[in-house]
Amino acid sequence: MANPLPDRFAGWCLPRHPRSVGRSRMLLREQAREWQLPEYSAETAVLLLSELMTNACRHARAAPGREISARCVVVGKTLRVEVSDAGDGVPRERNASPDDESGRGLALVAALATAWDVRPRPHGIGKTVWFELETHRP
Repeated sequence: MANPLPDRFAGWCLPRHPRSVGRSRMLLREQAREWQLPEYSAETAVLLLSELMTNACRHARAAPGREISARCVVVGKTLRVEVSDAGDGVPRERNASPDDESGRGLALVAALATAWDVRPRPHGIGKTVWFELETHRP
C-alpha cells in the first residue's frame, strides 16, 4: 500500500556550515508553530534536528559548498524529520563515556524518537538520517 500524502510538508537546503544548525532549529520552530504542533513535540523535534544537522556538518566529509537538506513531513499525528547530506559514511549510535564531549547525538535520537534510521539517498551519493515523533503526548 502506498504511503498516504503528507498533511503538511516543509523543506530547506542549507550550506554545510555550523551556522546552519541554528538556522535549521529556527526554521523548524517557526514551522511547528505555524502547524500548531504541541510544544512538547516541537521542542523534541528541534533538539533532534539539531543533533542530526550537527552530525551532517561535522562528519559528512563532503566537498565544501555541498548542501545539507532538511525535510519535515506530518502525516496524521506523526512528524517525520529527515536530514540528507552528500557524505558517504553511515552514522552509528555510540556508547559515549562520561568524559566524552561528543558522541551522544544518535543515542539521544534513539531515546526520544518513536523510530529512526539511516538510508542511502536514492539519486546520488550520500545518505538520509530520519526520525519520527508522535505529535501528541503519550
